[in-house]
Amino acid sequence: MQGAGNDFAVIDCRDGAALPDAEQIRRMGDRHFGIGFDQLLIIEAPTSPGAVASYRILNQDGSFAGQCGNGARCVAHWLVRSGVTTAPEFLLDSPAGVITVRRTGNDYALGMGHPRFAPEQIPLLAEADVLQYFLPLDGEQHAFSAVSMGNPHAVFRVDSVLDAPVERWGKAVQAAHVFPEGVNVGFAEIQDRANIRLRVFERGVGETLACGSGACAAAVSLMRQNLVARSLAVHLPGGTLMIDWPEDAAAVTMTGPAVWVYDGEWRDD
Repeated sequence: MQGAGNDFAVIDCRDGAALPDAEQIRRMGDRHFGIGFDQLLIIEAPTSPGAVASYRILNQDGSFAGQCGNGARCVAHWLVRSGVTTAPEFLLDSPAGVITVRRTGNDYALGMGHPRFAPEQIPLLAEADVLQYFLPLDGEQHAFSAVSMGNPHAVFRVDSVLDAPVERWGKAVQAAHVFPEGVNVGFAEIQDRANIRLRVFERGVGETLACGSGACAAAVSLMRQNLVARSLAVHLPGGTLMIDWPEDAAAVTMTGPAVWVYDGEWRDD
């Protein structure tokens, strides 16, 4: 499946089937010798009252991820297409907590929860929550914003995403000691108050065509600084996501597509 170009393999483990181990995941995720995906989605039985299912997210390297907005939409679409639910609105148990899903035509709108800016909640080694922090990159101090959307994000504002040093800075920021659990690194270019362009270097994956939680992180970071409107189109290499954050006390809503590409059987022999 894919959501805005962020691609996934989805495995139904609701009957209690064992998860693939890290080596199996690496083989499956290889784009030349396996299926090829940014992340693996595991659908399991719900754990909360009222939820229709739960899901877990594994990166290409076999590590677990805390949240994935594009993956959550794909899980929702898988459940609808498979007939698990026909409701126009339902709940999912995600690694970051319960999320609300609403079908809007061919798209899915997700309640992504409240952004967390306190350094200890990201986590980020900093003394206080400020709008911008600084890191030395390429011999200079560069400003970034930090936020958790269920997983940690650092957001850099750039003049052009096409010219942004995504891989070089992405690797450097992920290795920085101030992010003890690593971080997803976003590079945002403001086009106008209603539109931004974004590239994301993801933890455990590298650059992807889209990152749903990264789109939310970039949007709320710029909204918090009053640089963009509270309803924002985030244009990623793989497609466009709509992010709404009406006010600081509100939860974030992300709306975008989810597409079933194909299904099959993995033979690990």
